[in-house]
Amino acid sequence: MTTLKLTYFDFHGGRAEPVRLALHLGGIAFDDHRFSFADFPTVRQAAPLGQVPVLEVDGVAVTQSDAMLRYAGQRGGLYPTDAYQAMLCDEVMAAAEDVGIKLGDTFGLKGDALKEARQALVDGPLTKYLGWLQGQLQAHGGVYFADGRLTIADLKVFVFVRSLNSGNLDHVPNDLVERIAPALNVHGQRVAENPGVAQYYARVKA
Repeated sequence: MTTLKLTYFDFHGGRAEPVRLALHLGGIAFDDHRFSFADFPTVRQAAPLGQVPVLEVDGVAVTQSDAMLRYAGQRGGLYPTDAYQAMLCDEVMAAAEDVGIKLGDTFGLKGDALKEARQALVDGPLTKYLGWLQGQLQAHGGVYFADGRLTIADLKVFVFVRSLNSGNLDHVPNDLVERIAPALNVHGQRVAENPGVAQYYARVKA
């Protein structure tokens, strides 16, 4: 049996959260190794490219969160087998990653610099990408992003939208998604109500 260990920060979000969800939904056992932000300098010394998440597969460390997510999706039946549907799934994941990187670039800024950077994101990329994601969802049936069912693309967008709605991002209005792309909130509620997703959050909050 393959042994998996996923290492990431101890919070419900970020790049590892869709991987955690996909592994859980797929019924794939893994060591959910979480660490505090204070421990990151030590963790990063052993991490490939000095970044997390890291997925160890039988002791071999793998980097790049979308690669991990695709692996988890393929193993757990959450990734399309049809080449075109797989491409649609990848397209959405890549777009969510793109805008997530833009948002991530603002972490570490403070004061007016943070406010100006986040306002520029709200006025530009966040509005653009949210609108595009909503359009893709609607173009593919309005329920899921690809393959007519829950896939890892849905998990990736779900975690991203959940973060935007959390109110934890200074200078990003927590009603931004509702104003720009309300269908993504409906989609997020649908994902949250999936029995496996609901079970996951009930377990980690226990």
